[in-house]
Amino acid sequence: MNRFAVVGLVALVAALLSGCGAGQISQMATQEPAVNGNKVTLNNVALRDVRMQAVQTGDYLQPGRTVNLVGVAVNQSPVVPDRLISITSDVGAVTIDGDGRLPAGGMLFIGTPDGQKVAPGPLEANNAVKATVALAKPISNGLTYNFTFNFEKAGQATLLVPISAGLSAQNT
Repeated sequence: MNRFAVVGLVALVAALLSGCGAGQISQMATQEPAVNGNKVTLNNVALRDVRMQAVQTGDYLQPGRTVNLVGVAVNQSPVVPDRLISITSDVGAVTIDGDGRLPAGGMLFIGTPDGQKVAPGPLEANNAVKATVALAKPISNGLTYNFTFNFEKAGQATLLVPISAGLSAQNT
């Protein structure tokens, strides 16, 4: 009888331990990419790695200075194209230079990441614009700032955008 009790106890412990991971979400399943910028998905448009690219040498980046806005908009619809109409921010006026069309199934590169000569990616299904922010308020690293992206079909999305020093700051 004692032997049956030990075998039963071992079977019970094995059943309990094998069920410990049931229903758990894997850490790798929810891991985020290691990028400097923020992200948001708005209907069929996914904004990824959105950041201001500037090197801060003092306490703040002062008003009157212009900084580049960098990021990627991905059109997740295989058939419906879209267009970036405007970007607004409470830290200053945002100017977009270039064609803001976002092809169906393609990407719109906003700005040129530090160290690149041209926007990355194959050109046939993608587009690129330059976005600059004329600062009206002081901004600083470690904080995030509201930016609203307005797309023709997807609508508006607001996200908090950080400052990234880019590669040039690492080389100095």
